[in-house]
Amino acid sequence: MITIDELLRLNPEDFHYNIRVDTLIEWIRACDGYWVHNGTPGSPHAKLTSGKCSNGFINMPKVLCLPNICQIFADQLVRKLAGVSINEDNVDWVIGSPYAAITFSYEIAKALGARHGFAKKDPKDPNGKTMTCGGLEIHGGARVLQVEELVTTSGTFMKVRQAIREENPNSVMFHNIVGSIVHRPADLKVEYARGIKVAALIEKEIWAVDQDACPLCSVGSERLRPRHGNNWAKLTGK
Repeated sequence: MITIDELLRLNPEDFHYNIRVDTLIEWIRACDGYWVHNGTPGSPHAKLTSGKCSNGFINMPKVLCLPNICQIFADQLVRKLAGVSINEDNVDWVIGSPYAAITFSYEIAKALGARHGFAKKDPKDPNGKTMTCGGLEIHGGARVLQVEELVTTSGTFMKVRQAIREENPNSVMFHNIVGSIVHRPADLKVEYARGIKVAALIEKEIWAVDQDACPLCSVGSERLRPRHGNNWAKLTGK
């Protein structure tokens, strides 16, 4: 497996082609950012911050803290977006969400020659779920592309879209495609509101359920918080 030191030496200029999905996953794994349950009933599974159980955990900030890898992922997503007719000719602004998507969406904007902005978590919301534009002003009629580092549900990108619609002084036009590195819903056949679709480099079905409905808990699998202590090593077997 590739090491982080080797990842840091990768030159974005060397990747003007579509990188294989399994290679991208290998890079995320090398950064301790990717785990999916192996299917063995007795193996531990993830306990999320929400308290729900999950058969997978993907931690993109572990990867995007490497600037060259952030750029490579952005270049790869720009290639993916071009396949669905989103390119520098029809994107005026790229908007990210807090926090990991900020640097990633910036790289997308740079590659598309577009302006960049990002939403913020509303400090008035103690749960950190409400978004605000925080003074961001997008010019009227702008064509806006939303970019995330990871999409599980539509919750975050819809809240960002809502904040822009409510707070921006000008009316803008959102693309119905949201770009992301990872799309990890429970069912990849998911249909989002208003016909929005996700264009992602990596697609993986990963579920999150309450403990009393967890099939892994029901067979005695241990629940572990991935970021606590040596739990990551227990989950991944490293």
